[in-house]
Amino acid sequence: MTTTLSHWIAGKPTAGQSGRFGDVFNPATGEVTARVPLATQQELDAAVAAATAAWPAWAATPPLRRARVMFKFKEILERNKEVLARAITLEHGKVLSDAEGEVIRGTEVVEFACGIPQLLKGEFTENVGTEIDSWSLRQPLGVVAGITPFNFPAMVPMWMYPVALACGNCFILKPSERDPSAAMLMAEWLKEAGLPDGVFTVVHGDKVAVDAILEHPGIAAVSFVGSTPIAEYVYRTAANHGKRVQALGGAKNHLVVMPDADLELATDGLMGAAYGSAGERCMAVSVAVAVGNSADALVDRLATRLRTLKVGPGVDKESEMGPLVTRQHMDKVSGYVDDGVKAGAKLVVDGRGLKLQGYENGFFLGGCLFDQVTPDMRIYKEEIFGPVLSVVRVPTYADALKLVNDHEYGNGTAIFTRDGDAARAFTAQCKIGMVGVNVPIPVPMAFHSFGGWKRSLFGDMYVHGPEGVRFYTRLKTVTARWPTGIRSGAEFVMPTMR
Repeated sequence: MTTTLSHWIAGKPTAGQSGRFGDVFNPATGEVTARVPLATQQELDAAVAAATAAWPAWAATPPLRRARVMFKFKEILERNKEVLARAITLEHGKVLSDAEGEVIRGTEVVEFACGIPQLLKGEFTENVGTEIDSWSLRQPLGVVAGITPFNFPAMVPMWMYPVALACGNCFILKPSERDPSAAMLMAEWLKEAGLPDGVFTVVHGDKVAVDAILEHPGIAAVSFVGSTPIAEYVYRTAANHGKRVQALGGAKNHLVVMPDADLELATDGLMGAAYGSAGERCMAVSVAVAVGNSADALVDRLATRLRTLKVGPGVDKESEMGPLVTRQHMDKVSGYVDDGVKAGAKLVVDGRGLKLQGYENGFFLGGCLFDQVTPDMRIYKEEIFGPVLSVVRVPTYADALKLVNDHEYGNGTAIFTRDGDAARAFTAQCKIGMVGVNVPIPVPMAFHSFGGWKRSLFGDMYVHGPEGVRFYTRLKTVTARWPTGIRSGAEFVMPTMR
């Protein structure tokens, strides 16, 4: 039976009014499981109006009380981790253990937001002049919005809205129409945690809804995660409409394997980073840079492991890699593999044409491994966003560093080595936003901030962590002098927060 989903406006499910719907698939079976409404400009206007009405009271709520809502929400998330993970798997396709990991990493941002009373503390200087004091404070922006991708339907929204809400903003989420159910579950649980109606909103939609968000005068800031062409469009359009914008774009993440690296450790790292979540991660490693004599042994180990990779439906606990999110995306990734073969790269392991008994209509593509890839090839230049790993051979460390630095993307990278000098030089010299040393996917913890360099980020601030707090607040500095006044009388009651 196909379910018809709703928006979440003013604290309750709200049926779509446009008459337009998108199909939501179970990627393992290819079946349509739900219809998601695609919002109109008028529906977005109603969502902004509800958020605008709710904002003054929420902004005036003391940070400690806002933190208590986040604490309660964290408890609900932890209690329902498996429920949320299963909803992700059924619509995205990733294996359950990976979906649970996504929920955990998102919950860590909620945990970070629970410390908002400390994070919003300003600075104070006594006597900047004679009997004149000066201090700073951070205040919320108002109504803000997030536009999030299909690959992390719970974690990426949680990179944004917990910090935004804790800072005193109202948040409008436009999740991916490919896997929208996670957003609705989180909306229900925020209400259960005590969040006032209108403070958190979910509006589903396609480009119509996106453009309405980017251009709406009632929205003060926009956060976006997605491909670079769309990120650039979001950044320019929203900025031209006077909004604060952070737009995280694409990636082509390199993992450099030095001749002295532990090859078992490097192989393990590459398998998980390249083929986990079917490669549908912005931090997925899609290029292994084999330095010197490490290449042959590395390719042999990767090929052996990849041929035994267990591909299957995400709900099967034996599966190590699930299907891609849609048939269209599966065909796109297969097309990249075709192109790599035509360009002369050596296809060591071919995952095309994979069919699983009982899941013949699923969107499955086996893991693919290319060797002898060169920087002029399309499979090297472009983000594939699928289970395709390219091995590029270079003679020296300097060649590897140049390869990393010359690419237009600068999201993440890693080096595997036993040499502390090489690792230290690499972390200092690479022009990349997030760097791992013997860590294949160097995603920062919630109390740090996430973001790339070059064409992987448009805007000045990263997401979550201290940068997230700065993004969702404005700095105000006060300078004050007080004339001599009448002092109040004594009080004998323990002072409390009022």
